[in-house]
Formats: sequence, structure tokens, C-alpha cells
Amino acid sequence: MKATIIQIGNSQGIRIPKPILEQCKLHNEVELEIHKNKLVIRALGSPRKGWSEKFAAMAAKGDDALLDADVQSKWDEEEWEWK
Repeated sequence: MKATIIQIGNSQGIRIPKPILEQCKLHNEVELEIHKNKLVIRALGSPRKGWSEKFAAMAAKGDDALLDADVQSKWDEEEWEWK
């Protein structure tokens, strides 16, 4: 599909047809990235979406314990200072 670059105030832009917006699930905000001289337009996702549910599931399984709770290094003993 071809699109024309148009003037939008002091900037330029393209009009994206509604079917493409719907198919790509693009809404109010998008992420723009340049990759090998190509413009990539991606739906803006929430980077931590679903974390609460995942952490709750881990806690329910008892899989949320610290893995290094009983590990101390020489640095911990000699260099670390509480203030």
C-alpha cells in the first residue's frame, strides 16, 4: 500500500487507513523505532502488564523466595557499611 507524506503543522506525517490501525491494534499512542533504515510503528504496550497476577501466582506456589538470601560474599563482610 502506498501513502503520501503530508504537512501537519510544522511536522510531516502519513494517514494510516482505519483497517490497518484496527488490524495492528494501534490506538492513541505508538512506539516508533528505526531498524535498518526502516520505520517500525508498533502498538505501545505496558511493559509490566500482568506482573501483579504473575507474582500472586508465584506466591501461591511458594515460588517467591529469595534465591541468595543465605549467600554472603567477602564484599558484604568487609566493604559494605550501613549508615
